Amino acid sequence: MNWPPRQPVRLLVVMTVYRSADLAVECLRSLESQIEDVPGTFVAICENGSGADEARRLREAVEANGWSSWVGIREVDPNRGFTGGNNAILEPAMQWPEPPELFLLLNTDTLVGPGMLARMVGFLEGRPEVGIATPQLLDRDGDCQVCAFNDPSVLGEFLRAASTGVFDHLFPRFLTRKSLPHDEGPHDWVCFASAFIRRDVIQTVGVLDDGYFLYLDDPDYCWRARRAGWDIAMCDAATTVHLEGGSNDVPASVKARRRLPRFYYQSRARYFAKRHGIVGLWLANLCWHAGRCISFARDILQWRPWSVPKSAWRDIWTNAFRPWHAPHLPHPPLEDEDRDVSTDTGGVSRREPAASGSSH
Repeated sequence: MNWPPRQPVRLLVVMTVYRSADLAVECLRSLESQIEDVPGTFVAICENGSGADEARRLREAVEANGWSSWVGIREVDPNRGFTGGNNAILEPAMQWPEPPELFLLLNTDTLVGPGMLARMVGFLEGRPEVGIATPQLLDRDGDCQVCAFNDPSVLGEFLRAASTGVFDHLFPRFLTRKSLPHDEGPHDWVCFASAFIRRDVIQTVGVLDDGYFLYLDDPDYCWRARRAGWDIAMCDAATTVHLEGGSNDVPASVKARRRLPRFYYQSRARYFAKRHGIVGLWLANLCWHAGRCISFARDILQWRPWSVPKSAWRDIWTNAFRPWHAPHLPHPPLEDEDRDVSTDTGGVSRREPAASGSSH
């Protein structure tokens, strides 16, 4: 269905759909009135292994609403996760004779605000040093949502597990979540629920690391962009409503302190090993346990529910000895050497540093 597009594309909106066709349709409705605001806008959807029925419903909705001229669908199977699904669009787009100038990674559980596309394009035109930018994210009630962050860090794992205000006030720079309201930045990273990425960034640092199935791919990619000299920013003149957790249940599990899926901890191990090496990953785990000793004592003394998800004390050691292991990939990369995982990507590199080579 109109993929790849026949017309020149300036802004390519990339959506990954996994069992969320209804959400995707509502997101497309919010985009419909803005397609003409930025000439050359096209929406590419990766139907990410949900099954034939879900893909059929999505195709029928696009045709019934008359969106076929600006929406294309690519179906893949099995589910490749957030990064693999986005890369299924990004990689071929970067091989076009004239790749899009801008990409927008857009979650299905989002609704774009009025004029968002044009405002973000204008923002980036006026800020050539910015390689990745997000609009201000809003929750379903219209309140600002945290969308700009500090890098996850070893000490930050202590603060996260301790969940104690006195430590947060002593070490605010190591808190991952930044306080509201956000300024334009530069920030360490922004949420990829609604993130604009320049073509030049992808040409420089490659596509997303598909070793991350879901979560922590955004701080990883922003770190790679920053190393290449790009700034990361947030534009408060544009907004996107983020129905957080609409496309997966991890946020709800965090709030309910239920056990988190294994892929979350696999991503965590991969991130810390890439940034700090395997020893840094172990230090992050030990700092988490030190912080958990504090919150555990408080939970007991105050007779309150646990402050961390179920079994987190054990699950954070997932992949502690092989952080590069990614079971969702057909061929998990080697752990002890630099890994060139590029395929035929038209010159788009996907080289990642081995854990022992991390300089951060």
